[in-house]
Amino acid sequence: MFFKQVVDDLLAQRAYLVGCEATGEAVVVDPERDVDRYLEIASGAGLRIVAAAETHIHADFLSGCRELVERHGCAGYLSAEGGEDWQYEWARGRADVTLLRDGDTFLIGRVRVRARHTPGHTPEHVSFAISDGAGSDGDGEADMLSGDFVFAGDLGRPDLLESAAGVAGAMAPSAKLLYRSALGLFDMPAGRRIWPGHGAGSACGKALGSAPSTTVAEERSGNAALAAAQHGEDAFVSFILDGQPEPPGYFGRMKRQNRAGPPLLGRLPRPPRLGSSGLARLAKASDGLVVDLRPDRRAFYAGHLPSSIYAPLNKSFAAVVGSYAVPLGNGLPSGPAADSGGRRASRVSAAEMALVCPPADLEEAVRVLARIGLEELLCGWCSPDDLDAYADAGGRMASTDAIGFDELLQRSRDPNTQVVDVRGAAEHARAAVEGSCNIPHTQLPRRLDELPADKELVVHCMSGARASAAASFLARHGFRVVAVNDLLRL
Repeated sequence: MFFKQVVDDLLAQRAYLVGCEATGEAVVVDPERDVDRYLEIASGAGLRIVAAAETHIHADFLSGCRELVERHGCAGYLSAEGGEDWQYEWARGRADVTLLRDGDTFLIGRVRVRARHTPGHTPEHVSFAISDGAGSDGDGEADMLSGDFVFAGDLGRPDLLESAAGVAGAMAPSAKLLYRSALGLFDMPAGRRIWPGHGAGSACGKALGSAPSTTVAEERSGNAALAAAQHGEDAFVSFILDGQPEPPGYFGRMKRQNRAGPPLLGRLPRPPRLGSSGLARLAKASDGLVVDLRPDRRAFYAGHLPSSIYAPLNKSFAAVVGSYAVPLGNGLPSGPAADSGGRRASRVSAAEMALVCPPADLEEAVRVLARIGLEELLCGWCSPDDLDAYADAGGRMASTDAIGFDELLQRSRDPNTQVVDVRGAAEHARAAVEGSCNIPHTQLPRRLDELPADKELVVHCMSGARASAAASFLARHGFRVVAVNDLLRL
């Protein structure tokens, strides 16, 4: 059996390519939308992808299952569990998609894949037991592709249907479903290897480890959520819902699009390089968005195109851009102005997007944007050298004031200053600057009305990374901002 974990470090996501070397056939489980990577890996291994499967309707990226089914002729295998409200709308009535219930199996050559309903993270969630040999009657010691059910050191959070997708009252019932699924781990073979759908850095849990895989025995002994489950349902529900990180703002949109069917991608976009005239136009556009990916935020502070959002290409890139930007026409007002009711625009609703990006980072940035459904906005890009040349020629630029933590403490006593802590609520609860306002940086778009328009906002996090992104967003919306670029010392 061919088995390969395909890792997306920036989204902390893990897909799996499983193949039968005897027949040359393969299935990819939980693929992201830019499927060319999986096709290339399979081809290099002498395999042909004939099927795509999915553990659940994802919230953190657009799925590639529909892409593989409709553009590449693959068979689809999706969950039929969870009830009518949790079915894949795009797959209804399709002869090339098989809807799986608990215990159902399918074959990829001689590789048997068995679905197990493991609800809690979502109602329809299934895990897959993979065994090499079509003659196997049961799961035995088969490896498990656990999706967002079990991670190394954690379980998938059950609150996202409510906290991200807006399904009121779903949190506690989902946690109880997860409790029952978790108890099933105590009945599994101790040596079963578990291959999770995410690693450290994902917002789909609160304590994910970085190990590429784990075992049932390791999780029984070291997983705090499983330890809580041994104390009963109430203890488990309390533990699993406490301290979950605030979800990025784009999660609800991903959930809806994955259920309805992600737009087909085809080839990855290749945005053109912008010259001085293009940069000048973007500097004036109210419905254009510039995302600045320069890795050194001090360069952004010193000079950037007006109204730019700062989002370097790291594990926070998707969370920042996905939380702060939506395509124009999503029912949100355009640009930084207030709407007719006096509320500030809750996100940057954009007709087009340009990147300030080191050339070596361009393709990966475009891929991440495609994975969260923003690639159609791309109108072009420029390098940091292009931006410097534009500024040297007198092009319109903006800057951001930045201070250290010691000056933050001094300014916090000024009645004309409001300290804005953009860390998570759990971080703020542990220690905070006196009088600070806590709004996690991915939640700013929906909570702008909590901030005073007549005060200078001093924005801080732990080290300056989240604060820099948040300060750029607030500046675009007309606030006077200062970013704290220093390690928090409380």
